[in-house]
Amino acid sequence: MSEGPATDTLSRWQAAWPAALEAWSRFTRLRDPRLCESRVDAAAEGLLGSFAMIRLFDQRVVIDLPEVERLGLTDHAVEILAHEIGHHVLAPATATDHAHLLARLRHALPTLEAQAPMVANLYTDLLINDRLQRQCGLRMADIYRRLAERDTSTETTPVWTLYMGIYEQLWQLAPGSLGGPVDDAALRGDAWLGARVVRVYAGEWMDGASRFAALLLPHLLRSVKDWRVDVLMDTRNAGQGSQPVGLERIEDGELDQAVHPALDPRITGEAETLPPTPPELPAALNRQGGQAREPFEYGEILRSAGLDLSDHDIAVRYYRERALPHLICFPVRPQPQAFEPQLEGLEPWEAGDPLDALDWMQSLLQSPRVIPGLTTVQRAYGDAPGQDPASEPVDLDLYVDSSGSMPNPQTHTSYLALAGAIIALSALRVGARVQVTLWSGKQQVLHTGGFVRSEDDILRVLTGFFGGGTAFPIHRLRDTYAQRAPHERAVHILHISDDGITTMFANDERGNSGWDVAARALAAGRAGGTMALNLYTPLPAHLAPTSRPWEADLLRAQEAGWAIHAVRDMADLLSFAREFSRRHYERPAAGVRA
Repeated sequence: MSEGPATDTLSRWQAAWPAALEAWSRFTRLRDPRLCESRVDAAAEGLLGSFAMIRLFDQRVVIDLPEVERLGLTDHAVEILAHEIGHHVLAPATATDHAHLLARLRHALPTLEAQAPMVANLYTDLLINDRLQRQCGLRMADIYRRLAERDTSTETTPVWTLYMGIYEQLWQLAPGSLGGPVDDAALRGDAWLGARVVRVYAGEWMDGASRFAALLLPHLLRSVKDWRVDVLMDTRNAGQGSQPVGLERIEDGELDQAVHPALDPRITGEAETLPPTPPELPAALNRQGGQAREPFEYGEILRSAGLDLSDHDIAVRYYRERALPHLICFPVRPQPQAFEPQLEGLEPWEAGDPLDALDWMQSLLQSPRVIPGLTTVQRAYGDAPGQDPASEPVDLDLYVDSSGSMPNPQTHTSYLALAGAIIALSALRVGARVQVTLWSGKQQVLHTGGFVRSEDDILRVLTGFFGGGTAFPIHRLRDTYAQRAPHERAVHILHISDDGITTMFANDERGNSGWDVAARALAAGRAGGTMALNLYTPLPAHLAPTSRPWEADLLRAQEAGWAIHAVRDMADLLSFAREFSRRHYERPAAGVRA
């Protein structure tokens, strides 16, 4: 076999693209397909195992022409291209819907969650191919006949036989003409149910997905690997590079019991109602839509969608999404006077400067012949005192406990990380800078490179994990404020921890008292300090002889100027993160906008 397809094959596939687009609408617009002339080119595009694929992040169709030729499908250019376009137009259409579809299928496939991408691919293929065969007159059935003829020695699997049977039912073909069941009455009955799912739920295909999965589940348990199924997997890595949104929360109806099509009156046409939900359900099934997923569940869905991400990368996405609905404005402090731009003159405009900065009128007055870098000029501005007071955001210095008593943010919800993300991202919204320090035992410290404006840098620190001992990094607090100049921005210091925060008051490696270091930090920061602490008992109003040592330390810290907010449940940190900003920073001075 030659290394690549003939030139006329490439030309015919390029010419087939407009017709494939018109199969959906004359107004359909997508980027031209990537027609790979070698296996190497296809692999570079991420296409492996199949002869075609879609990429949702850049709305691209990729075709492996040598593989198409090997399978004998070269003369089906319009059909194959129109099918791939259908994945962009009909199902799954977007990376977000693709991920939500996989989430539903994973729930409907207990013990076989790993098969969700394959089931999603088969299901969406049915929706697309049924439309193209019946409404557009394309030869979709011929593609499956070619695959069946390609290798007659391949042992037929229950899933493939059922799948072909569904097509035979949809298109009213003779039993067995595509490889569907002939003598197996039970399998033919399931094929009829599968065809009904496709037709009845064509306009509500997300709801029909769990029913299709319930139909396939017993056959998946008896199936082995089938190359014909593998070559159809064009959405296997569809989500790679994409950013699905809204996936951190469970959708309404996602955790409903997967109803077998035989029990669905919309499928069977019977008047009976759906069977009642059993009185005793696992705790996971009792959760209502809208509840947050755990980070590990979130990660499993993303990986099913084809995203190749580490646990840490997934955690960064998860906490960003969970924090977004709670973001509010962070503090601004009134300054004596705002400054307004004032024109001071002209200066040369050179190639590489912003084009919108070029002053064409003044440049033409310099010379009627415009020569970039020689006769071109731009306006120069300086600052002049304005009439209104200025506002300045308060920077945030955040210290988060990551000792053994805290959850790992990459596997289970960490309300410490979530509260930190809400407050830190709120600070960034109004122009503040944030420094984050994650700490556990001695020499277990992770921090940003000073006060930064990068969301990713901040979230990567917040979603790290040590799980070691408890020893506050007093040297970080000391060094941050040792040389801080009075003209620098004010900083609010925030600690999120439990009673282990009292290790902050121990002596540092130089013998300095932690109490003195903390006092100097508060004074240099000039915007106060807060401790949000998970305490199982309330802080006593007055010291008693039986008070525990940490209680005495926290009362002394309170007297030294630290605002202490105690929570009995980690989940309460979520409301703390919102109320903290509202109570302290959403009360701008008169005439000052927050």
